Amino acid sequence: MKALLLKGKNQWEEMKVEEVDRPSPGKGEVLVEIHAAGLNPVDYKTGTNGNAAWTYPHILGLDGAGVVVECGEGVDHPKVGDRVLYHGDWTKKGSFAEFSTVKAHSVSIIPDSVSFEEAAALPTAGYTAYQAIHRKLPLDHIQTILIHGGAGGVGGFGVQLAKLQGKTIISTASEHNHEYVKSLGADYVVDYKKEKVVEKVRELTDGRGVDAVVDAVSRQSATESLDMLAYMGHIAYIAGAPDLSGVSPFSIVPSVHEIALQAGHHAGDRHAEKDFAVIGDDLLDLVASGKIDPMLGETVSLEEVPAALKRLSERHVKGKIVALIK
Repeated sequence: MKALLLKGKNQWEEMKVEEVDRPSPGKGEVLVEIHAAGLNPVDYKTGTNGNAAWTYPHILGLDGAGVVVECGEGVDHPKVGDRVLYHGDWTKKGSFAEFSTVKAHSVSIIPDSVSFEEAAALPTAGYTAYQAIHRKLPLDHIQTILIHGGAGGVGGFGVQLAKLQGKTIISTASEHNHEYVKSLGADYVVDYKKEKVVEKVRELTDGRGVDAVVDAVSRQSATESLDMLAYMGHIAYIAGAPDLSGVSPFSIVPSVHEIALQAGHHAGDRHAEKDFAVIGDDLLDLVASGKIDPMLGETVSLEEVPAALKRLSERHVKGKIVALIK
């Protein structure tokens, strides 16, 4: 089969498409013929640092959409011929290839009305946002949410999911992306390059602050977000925990929530892996019904993935990039 090969640490910009052996599904796994694979920052980040579980050449790519062509021992669902979507384990060889294996109980069936490329735009970013909004935040006690980076993957899906819950949403984005982020559901968008975000958020909330923050930017951003939380506020972080040393006791008493999608693969908890399928089912239904936009901004070929990852690393991409494999 054809696959995009990573030959060593920090060599992802030099990846080339080459022929390698097609994998076979193990017990409880399915072999998926990949039609589309989503690109994410985690691809170039792990491609830079490597992983102790890898042997080289390695195949990157966590988000795959395609057709089941073979089932391993003990698998009765999904079946051969099913169109499926999955979020992969980063210790395994990934979806930047014509075929890949995945645990059967973690996949979702793609509705006929959803294309492979639309589906492939969902997992890493969409599942992360879903975990933040629906698995961590007590939505019944939250009205205002600050979602950083609304033009990006996690931020964009977070804005849409929070809006479906009827929340008031403040987001951050460069000025040229303001209308786009508002089209996703943000009520207010703050230009983090030109405006003082803390002051603006306080102004928009009559000085109170927001009930929750979803931060997929950085540890520094998560720490700064503490100054925007209301009493008993919540912060769900993806790219680094906030430094709580500056929060005085008996002040805002924040609740802090770690979001780490890959931990679901490594927790030794089958329920955690099966929840990927539950989340995928829900998101695919929302796309099929037109309630959320998969934010498919661009499609590229397998050969073009390294250049697309380079642009992604420069943080100038709006929406999602998906590679068309077949």
